[in-house]
Amino acid sequence: MRVLRLRRALGTLLALGVLGGSASCTAAHGDDARPRGERRAAPTPFERLLPAPVSARAQGPGYAVGPGTVVRTSRGADEEVRRVGELLAEELRRPTGLPLPVVERAQGDGIRLRIDEDAEGVGEEGYRLESRPDGVTLTARTPAGLFHAGQTLRQLLPVAGPGTVPGGEITDAPRFAYRGAMVDIARHFFTVEQVKRYVDQLARYKVNTLHVHLTDDQGWRLAIDSWPRLAEYGGGSEVGGGPGGHWTKDEYRELVAYAGDRYIELVPEIDMPGHVNAALASYAELNCDGKAPARYTGVKVGFSSLCVGKERTYEFIDQVLGELAELTPGRYLHIGGDEAHSTPEADYAAFMDRAQAVVARHGKTVVAWHQLSAARPAPGAVLQYWGHDRTSATEKTRVAAAAEAGHRLILSPADRLYLDMKYDQSTKPGLAWAGLVPVRRSYSWNPGAYLSGVPESAVLGVEAPLWTETIATRADWEFMAFPRLLSLAELGWSPAGSLDWDAYRQRLAAQGPFLDAQDITYHRAPDVPWE
Repeated sequence: MRVLRLRRALGTLLALGVLGGSASCTAAHGDDARPRGERRAAPTPFERLLPAPVSARAQGPGYAVGPGTVVRTSRGADEEVRRVGELLAEELRRPTGLPLPVVERAQGDGIRLRIDEDAEGVGEEGYRLESRPDGVTLTARTPAGLFHAGQTLRQLLPVAGPGTVPGGEITDAPRFAYRGAMVDIARHFFTVEQVKRYVDQLARYKVNTLHVHLTDDQGWRLAIDSWPRLAEYGGGSEVGGGPGGHWTKDEYRELVAYAGDRYIELVPEIDMPGHVNAALASYAELNCDGKAPARYTGVKVGFSSLCVGKERTYEFIDQVLGELAELTPGRYLHIGGDEAHSTPEADYAAFMDRAQAVVARHGKTVVAWHQLSAARPAPGAVLQYWGHDRTSATEKTRVAAAAEAGHRLILSPADRLYLDMKYDQSTKPGLAWAGLVPVRRSYSWNPGAYLSGVPESAVLGVEAPLWTETIATRADWEFMAFPRLLSLAELGWSPAGSLDWDAYRQRLAAQGPFLDAQDITYHRAPDVPWE
């Protein structure tokens, strides 16, 4: 028996003797640090898991998944547990080619799903995975935990064909409650089907939140019954002059349900009081001068603003956010609030007071970009920080003061987690205003100690936004997201002590075949030893 606790860097793992490689293999120097001809020993399956689990113990022979394997839930199990079992079976049928029926009999060989409300060390989203010759048992307090356990099981099996789940036990739980990704469908329009594909990719790595940027200067992407021209007219443009598009309410509901089945909460964003040209172009009455501007297809920011002094503006946001709240079962509504350069400071604060009150009236919690810290964040409001190393000390101090006042923060530093930043100078899509963000930079920082004056207890979690000014195709989207999205997944889930680049790049390399099998176009970072 050998014990692996993924709390330390690769050096610690070598010291424990579980990697089987030479102690001279210091990844800071890569392969050049090893004697000529010596190869690094392949990591064991538990060491290849991403995100890294809290603890894993390899012990004895494992379970061979074969033609007779079934997925078992308890007799009379909750329908949600049965659904988790069906989804896991579906995900495993494709690569294994096996029938994997789901049965309501807890006892017997196979893959067993168990709910144990007293399970220790797993929290609300964690799990325990035990693999023995007679089967694999997944135990969790909640169906969400069972689902995450299933994603770990998928990584322990081969990319294609049946295989053996290695023997041993994993106990796991996330570091942060909020582990998110954002996609901007306003600058360039993407269909619900394209976003659903992203949902599947997020779920595989235990990301539990999808933030959708639905509106901006270039397009309004969701049908609103009380203001139909928002989508019909305001949705008919995008960056570069393309046709744009929008989602119907039924399409939005479909995405919400699809994500929910995979334990991903949807957070919709209606940006205000700036980034609103598509709305202003759709309805002249939303403009202070009563004149609608032309639709916009460029990429500049900060030039548009709702008319703060008009009561009709607040009727507008109440009706829009009311319809959105009805469609959204999740806890949050994101109201933007960034780059409102055309809204005077006092007007901005007054507007955000009223907008936050509207969100509360519709039973939701406010999320806004961290510029809200310069106004008056409502009790319970969550601030999303998108600053970077060059952000002013004044701005950072305001964010720290908001945290001190009890506001939770989502960290999305642009020079680390903005997926639209170029990897290097040769990257074709993307921008570089926050600097270049190679894969190592996206991973090598600690969210719990990132902002001065902000303790880890104030950090709700992390999110990787993907803005689409330069991204119009699935291939470009996935190339910019992968593999940096996996950095986000590990930063959000894994214990702080396990965050080490040298160990991570080995786990990341092991994901290459899985990404290939999903036909994901991804950046093959040169400092990752891809398989």
